[in-house]
Amino acid sequence: MNALNVSEYMHTLGLQARQASARMASASAAEKAKALLALAALLRGSVQSLQADNAKDVARATEAGLAAPLVDRLKLTPKIVETLAVGCEQLAAMPDIIGEVIGMKQQPSGIRVGQMRVPLGVFGMIFESRPNVTIEAASLSIKSGNACILRGGSEAIESNKALARLVQQALAQAGLPAEAVQLVQTTDREAVGRLIAMPESVDVIIPRGGKSLIERISREAKVPVIKHLDGNCHTYVDDPCDLELAVQVTDNAKTQKYSPCNASEGLLVARGVAKEFLPKIGAVFAAKGVEMRCDPEARAILQTLPGANVQEATEQDWSEEYLAPIISVKVVAGVDEAIAHINRYSSHHTDAILTRDHVHAQRFLREVDSASVMVNTSTRFADGFEFGLGAEIGISTDKFHARGPVGIEGLTSLKWIVLGNGEVRT
Repeated sequence: MNALNVSEYMHTLGLQARQASARMASASAAEKAKALLALAALLRGSVQSLQADNAKDVARATEAGLAAPLVDRLKLTPKIVETLAVGCEQLAAMPDIIGEVIGMKQQPSGIRVGQMRVPLGVFGMIFESRPNVTIEAASLSIKSGNACILRGGSEAIESNKALARLVQQALAQAGLPAEAVQLVQTTDREAVGRLIAMPESVDVIIPRGGKSLIERISREAKVPVIKHLDGNCHTYVDDPCDLELAVQVTDNAKTQKYSPCNASEGLLVARGVAKEFLPKIGAVFAAKGVEMRCDPEARAILQTLPGANVQEATEQDWSEEYLAPIISVKVVAGVDEAIAHINRYSSHHTDAILTRDHVHAQRFLREVDSASVMVNTSTRFADGFEFGLGAEIGISTDKFHARGPVGIEGLTSLKWIVLGNGEVRT
C-alpha cells in the first residue's frame, strides 16, 4: 500500500466506524449480549484454525530472531482462547450501564437535572504483541456501545486478522454492523500516523505497548489519548506494621511476576522497623535472586546477608521501571518522607502502604498522587479483572476522564440531561 492508499484506506475505516458507532450507541443490552455470546461460541469452535494462523506469526517471529519471551507472548494456546471466550461470557452477563441516569435533582426553577452515561463513540487502539488484546478490546467495545478501530503489531498480523473475522461474524449474527469493530489490515506504519490524526472519525486513542510507542502517540496524536508510560510502583513499609504481613505482601508485590506494570519496583522502609524488616525481606529476595539497589542505610543492613545481591543505588534507580528481578530499596524517616519520595519519583500508577496506623493509612490514601493507592495489600491487584471491572482495555495514569484500570465505564462519558414541564427562565 502506498502512502496515498493508506490515507484513503484509513479514511474509509474512519467513516465506517463513525457510521457504525451510531447503531452501537442505540443497541439494546440483549443485542450486545447476543454478539458477545456468539463471539464466545465462535472462539471455542475455531481453536484449530486460530492456531494454524497463529503458527504463521510464531514461525515468522522465530525466524526473525525475536526474543523468546516476546515469541511466547504471541502464542494463542487453547487455554488462552478459552480464557477469551469466558471473558466474553462474563461481559455479556454484566449489567448494561449505557443509558443509566445518575444524580437527578429537582432545581428551584422546577426543572430536574441529572447525567446520563453514554458511549464515547469511536476509539482507536494501537497495541503490540499479544493477539488476545484484539478480543479484549473488541468485547469491551461491544459491551460499552462503541465502535473501534484496532491496529495490532505486525508480528501478530495473521492471528489478529483471524480473530477480527470472528468478531465481525458475531456482530453480524446479532444484527449489529460488522464495521463496529475493524482491524487495520496493513502493517504500514503510516496507518498509525493516520489513525491518531482523524478527530473527525476517532474520539480517543488508547495505546498499549512499550514506552517508545506510547511516547510517539502522545507526541503526534491530534485526538485525546488514554495512556500510561511506565509502572514505577512502590511498596512502603510503615512504622508501625505487621512484619509478617509486610514480608508476605512485599514479596508478592515484587516477585509474583516481574514483567507486569503493577509489580513493585521500589521498596521504602520506615527507619523504626528497618533493622527488623529488611533482613527478613532481604533473605526472601536473596533466595529468589532479586538484586537490591540500596541507599547507604539499607545497604548497611542488607549487605551482610548470605547470598544477597546488594548494590549501591543511583539517582536513576528511584525512577526506574525494571520489569525484572531488581528492586530499589530506601530507608525513610516515616510516612512524610515516603509520600514525598513517591510523588517525586513514581509514575503515578500504583503505590501501597503496609501499616497498623489508621491515620498514616488515611494520609497515604489522600496525599499519594497515583491512579491506584492501596493499604495493606499487593500492588499486583491493580488490574481491571481484580477490581471487578470484568476486563480492562488498559491502565491510565492520566487525571482526566479515565484513571487507573479502564473498563466499560472508562469507555463511556456522562452528558447532562434536563427534564422539564414547560418551565421558562426568567
